[in-house]
Amino acid sequence: MKKKVSLKDIAQEAGVSTALVSYVLTNKEEKARVGQEMAKKIRKIARKLNYQPNHIARSLKSGRSDTIGLIVADISNPFFANIARTIEDEAKRNNYTVIFGSSDENVDKSRDLINVLLNRQVDGLILIPTEGSEQQIKNLQNQNVPFVLIDRYFPDIPASHISINNYESAYNAVTHLIKMGRQQIGMIAYKTALHHISERKRGYTEALGEKKSQMKLARYSHLKEDIKLAIDQLLKARKPADALFFATNSLAIEGLKYINELGIRVPEELAVVSFDESEAFDLFYSPVTYVRQPILEMGKTAVRVLLDQIKDAEKPAELICIDTELVIRRSSGKK
Repeated sequence: MKKKVSLKDIAQEAGVSTALVSYVLTNKEEKARVGQEMAKKIRKIARKLNYQPNHIARSLKSGRSDTIGLIVADISNPFFANIARTIEDEAKRNNYTVIFGSSDENVDKSRDLINVLLNRQVDGLILIPTEGSEQQIKNLQNQNVPFVLIDRYFPDIPASHISINNYESAYNAVTHLIKMGRQQIGMIAYKTALHHISERKRGYTEALGEKKSQMKLARYSHLKEDIKLAIDQLLKARKPADALFFATNSLAIEGLKYINELGIRVPEELAVVSFDESEAFDLFYSPVTYVRQPILEMGKTAVRVLLDQIKDAEKPAELICIDTELVIRRSSGKK
């Protein structure tokens, strides 16, 4: 059996001490005042010898694993996938590795994933919580586990979170449709009690003012059939909808498929606005107007807040709200 390459092997070939090699391979060469040329030489030797660090031993020695656990709601959704990529890139810049999990909007799976990640000795967690997971969040607080919520949070739980102003963003999107001359604006949202969706519903309702709300709800587990039913009801109402506001990009994508199937012209017959963006919106013949969430800023901020917590367990919770942008394109029509 081939002998595992050690720090001592690298040190002998480089002609330096094992301590110096350790500093370089843990990215602490500046602290040890190792010259750039020597650091490059040590890393080159480590690659040549195919050195594999013993993360378990390092973690036992330091009390840290240099890993972050990330649980998203649905990794197949482009919004969550992009957040995950941003967090992974930012964590890497800070010498952390990210272990992913997707709860699929299932509270039991969320609990299991949290337990798996904690058993892997992650230093902290970034969570996009699912409906009904309040007790899981409280348990993390009781265990003094560093964590940050992103995209969603629970107003009654004082925990660090990175979010946007969902109410204001939805209000502005619906107001835009009204300015475009739309009279009967329907909304399709998920059937959930999660705060961010509730705020988007509130923004829609208040933007309508005295106009009658035409809101339809879809279940996550029955998305396709519920979307079709909702659109049929809105288009066949006594006063048919002349605009649709989708609460998420996944709802919008399914909705656009059905609208296309029905042969409805966008925006001539029906204006469309979506919360969140998707590359699929660019492929639709009428580019979709959408609320752009600041994914890059959200991901970077979440990593920064979590690492601050890891370094200082007594640091107060940070409640951060980041502005969105309404990207106006052809699907919302012209006045």
